[in-house]
Amino acid sequence: MQDENLFAALRGEVLTALGTLAPDLAPEILARVEVTPTKDPAHGDMATNAAMIAAKPAGKNPRELAAGLVEKLSGHPGIAKAEAAGPGFVNLTLSPVLLLAQLPVILSAQETYGRGTSRNRKINVEYVSANPTGPLHVGHCRGAVVGDALANLLTKAGYDVTKEYYINDAGAQVLALARSVYVRYLEALGLSPEAYIEIVPGGMQYGGAYLIPIGAALAEKYGDEYAETPEAKWLDIFRDFAVARMMDMIREDLAALGVRHDVFSSERSLVENGGVERGLQVLRAKGLIYRGILEPPKGKTPEDWEPREQELFRATEYGDDVDRPIAKSDGSYTYFANDIAYHADKVARGCPDLIDVLGADHGGYVKRMQAAVKALSGGRLDVVLCQIVKVLKNGEPVKMSKRAGTFVELRDLIDEVGPDAVRFLILMRKADAQMDFDLNAAVAQTRENPVFYVQYAHARCRSVLRASPAPSAEADFSALTAPEEIALLRRLITWPRLVEQAAEAREPHRVAFFLYDLASDFHALWNAGRDNAALRFLQEDKPEATKARIGLVAATAIVLRSGLAVLGVNPVEEMR
Repeated sequence: MQDENLFAALRGEVLTALGTLAPDLAPEILARVEVTPTKDPAHGDMATNAAMIAAKPAGKNPRELAAGLVEKLSGHPGIAKAEAAGPGFVNLTLSPVLLLAQLPVILSAQETYGRGTSRNRKINVEYVSANPTGPLHVGHCRGAVVGDALANLLTKAGYDVTKEYYINDAGAQVLALARSVYVRYLEALGLSPEAYIEIVPGGMQYGGAYLIPIGAALAEKYGDEYAETPEAKWLDIFRDFAVARMMDMIREDLAALGVRHDVFSSERSLVENGGVERGLQVLRAKGLIYRGILEPPKGKTPEDWEPREQELFRATEYGDDVDRPIAKSDGSYTYFANDIAYHADKVARGCPDLIDVLGADHGGYVKRMQAAVKALSGGRLDVVLCQIVKVLKNGEPVKMSKRAGTFVELRDLIDEVGPDAVRFLILMRKADAQMDFDLNAAVAQTRENPVFYVQYAHARCRSVLRASPAPSAEADFSALTAPEEIALLRRLITWPRLVEQAAEAREPHRVAFFLYDLASDFHALWNAGRDNAALRFLQEDKPEATKARIGLVAATAIVLRSGLAVLGVNPVEEMR
């Protein structure tokens, strides 16, 4: 059995056996049957829940059904042992021949090993989407890394993925940016901006030094044409100029992190081109927008709340807690209406499945947007929420960026530890878990620094391969019998399943965990060779065993590179 996804292949065998014992099971029951790695190697290599899932629909006892599966599967040439366990699980121990047969599969596939077959399904992943009012900071960094790795993971799993950035360039925040830039423009002209600042609505909201060069560029381009002139003459011009410059800065910061989007969508263009009305029209045509009065918010007294008729979306019909307003009492659209329109636009572009990677402060927005997407197309919207990141150095919070004025900039973090460390360490925690980013740990050359530990494993693989003949898929791998060698091989064969499962769960951090464990298995084998000469990779007097071990090392390097590519991390050739 030479199949890239050995778990999928064994699942097929389990389903065949199950079909002979319970022939009339519905497809939705069969879809729940899994073949997974065992948590304890003492229980075998794989386990299946088939008997547990099928027993009740088949009218059988789970233990009896498990015993039947054991009898059927025990005759399979690739299964050394099958045994029932617990209330109805079946544990499978693979034959050494089947395990070793996977090495030629990995060596032949190279970095395509683990890639899923094409699903002919488009999926749009929108991430970062920071307001274009300042440089990216470490909060944006987490969403950028998680979104980019998730998009890579989905591509690896066989999806047709579009990476998208939504430019929030409509609304009050970009007008505030234009006014703040105007102050810097006056300063560049040598004029005093104090009188203007006093009348700026809300004051100068963006005071960071990063706006100084933008003001200087405006002064160079326009001279004093707009100095001390009414706001109506320059507001749109300065807004467009500032947003364009900020997006250039954001793209540069993302590129330094290795993040590149396929599409940049403008909220302002969507609004000005009638996109909001088009999006809402889809819901109107389905009778999902009506005029009504919402109940008062929880915790509000009648004196705090005034009932008023509004246009509402029937979000409760699609799983939300309450219906949601799409227009204010004055008739203007809510932010939610714009977001509905944006998601309708993505669906119209041929992406029924959508993923939004958002900050944790958007948690209350998830149900309404999922309801909207389901109403628009029946498609699936998954939302990945990213918790905040605190940057520490020597155990203390890092001081704020002087240039930005109020936050730690992404570029500062990259310059401090490099993009590989940023990306890997971000992905060593689940997105919705808060994390401390320790700058000291990020540059340490120890096992406690996971990016170093994994890259070091790849560098060690490459050092062996540089000193040895080219690996061959035709080698005799039967010499690989040591527990450390088999443990490493068992880890390698889980890579295709890991890709499939992590993609479905929308959890790229699983790849980082897998790579750390794989590196640990390889380092254990390397260290075993130091203590036991018989386990060394290169042995002149044992050419066949050497070829087998070279193949194992090459397969390890392949899977390490494949996983690091998903994370967007460089697989270094040697450590310096």
